[in-house]
Amino acid sequence: MTKLKRNLIVLAGLLLIAAGALAQQQEDLPAVFSEVIDVRVVNIEVVVTDRDGNRVHGLKASDFELLVDGEATPIDYFTEIEEGRALASADGEAVAGVPNLEPDAPVGTSFLLFIDDFFTIKRDRDRVIDRLEQDLTQLGPADRVAAVSFDGKQVDMLTTWTNSPSQLSDALREARRRKAHGLMRLGELRTNDQERREQSELRAIANRFIEDGGVEPPEDVMRNNLRGSELRYATNLENQLERSVLAAVATLRSFANRPGRKVMLLLAGGWPESPALYTVAAGGLTADSLGAASDTRLMSQDDLYGPLVSAANLIGYTLYPVDVPGFRPAFALDASAALDSNSASDPSAGAGAFQERELLQHTTLQLLARSTGGVPMINAERDTALADAIADTRSYYWLGFQPLRREDDEVHDVEVRLVNHPDFRGLRVRSREGYVDMSRSAEVTMMVEGSLLFGNPPSAKPLGVRFGRPQRRGLGKMVIPLQVSIPLDEVQLLPVAGVWQNELEFRVTVMDKHGNRSETPVEKVRIAGPQEPQPGQFFTYQTGLELRRREHTFVIAVYDPLTGAILSSSGEIGVR
Repeated sequence: MTKLKRNLIVLAGLLLIAAGALAQQQEDLPAVFSEVIDVRVVNIEVVVTDRDGNRVHGLKASDFELLVDGEATPIDYFTEIEEGRALASADGEAVAGVPNLEPDAPVGTSFLLFIDDFFTIKRDRDRVIDRLEQDLTQLGPADRVAAVSFDGKQVDMLTTWTNSPSQLSDALREARRRKAHGLMRLGELRTNDQERREQSELRAIANRFIEDGGVEPPEDVMRNNLRGSELRYATNLENQLERSVLAAVATLRSFANRPGRKVMLLLAGGWPESPALYTVAAGGLTADSLGAASDTRLMSQDDLYGPLVSAANLIGYTLYPVDVPGFRPAFALDASAALDSNSASDPSAGAGAFQERELLQHTTLQLLARSTGGVPMINAERDTALADAIADTRSYYWLGFQPLRREDDEVHDVEVRLVNHPDFRGLRVRSREGYVDMSRSAEVTMMVEGSLLFGNPPSAKPLGVRFGRPQRRGLGKMVIPLQVSIPLDEVQLLPVAGVWQNELEFRVTVMDKHGNRSETPVEKVRIAGPQEPQPGQFFTYQTGLELRRREHTFVIAVYDPLTGAILSSSGEIGVR
């Protein structure tokens, strides 16, 4: 199934009914997500180093300049963290310390481990996990670790926050037992390369035919987009990457409420900067790569990875992406032989293509780290990923400011720099590069989409849902009538011009067994009545879903913008 864009259709209207009409609805429907995150302060962790990479200590808030969209912005909170402890503010410093950080108190770091089983090869993944487990002893007494794994369909909890060595060892042992799907991704890449070689040979024959006086074939030699088989592979890769990014976003949201420093160690098995360029990689600038880069049918790097950067910066996570495949100086993959420690993890068409694809993957890791103030763990650094992340988060400056909230989903650039002073020459500053003034509507959409992938999300208020009998609609498709019952006790109606009313937001998204999911359109549901709702009354919204004839999981949510209340339901849609 392709992505389910535009597959949701509205079939009917609205009806106000009493509670007794819900007797046949599903019981004990699971709730799927938490309340909207209310970001009042943007936290920025700032690392200052000298020319040799050594940390610079003892700076004050007045030594820093904070720019938001290029304009100077006051620093509302400031605390220096040195070797995992909060320092007292310097005498005469006018800026308040970061709330809930007592002087000389330990400041823990929460390390959230996201293991990408969908793109990684087991050998590479297990090597990184083994080295990570060895470095658990370097955690401080106030540090905590949580871990999840993603298999392309669902995020599975390995452990919630803990500093117990035995619990962490059990979680990592379970992580190694899980199936890794990276060889399937490599098989898809090999098929793409084989088809491209065959097409290249056919074009060479056609060119010789032209040279011998034949008629030029209709296909242009110079092109501005991907060809059929290339587009199929690139689109599939894009869908897979988008799925993995969404899983990481859902994980961040589910582990949002933690004190202290928050870090995600992202064990990525190979997320290329551009699926299009990855598809036609040949080791240099070619007509194919120029055409792929200009193909507007595929997502840009910002569109693909921007949601993860935005979520991390919104919640206050720093990303430390780990290059799980590591350095691969040679490649030799035979389908008849198993991978060993000297085999490559890439069956690409040639050395040039191999190197280009590796660079495209590294570019993504660098983007994710740079945008959130982290460090990419590339090549051999994968073996010391946790140790390096622990060391990097022991000493820093913690700045906070209260942005002017418009909730317009706009991205705002953030820059922290040192004031002009001779003693500061040659010093380097590293911090997150921006934040998103995310609207409540966008937040709810993010939660609905992410809850499809997370197996044990927080709870929300229940929502009544009942499906009708599927009706055939064209080849391989069906329309399923849907009735959603909204308890009026859980939403707010206000009297306006003599009418009790509100306009709720209705969302539904579905995912098939292969992990392909729909878009999440927002429908406005207006409730209006001449009298104040009585206890126990329900409002019923009737609609329909147009889907392919296969099993799906669903998430349905109703959001009340007046109160911020979220009502939800999730479950399975069978084929009957």
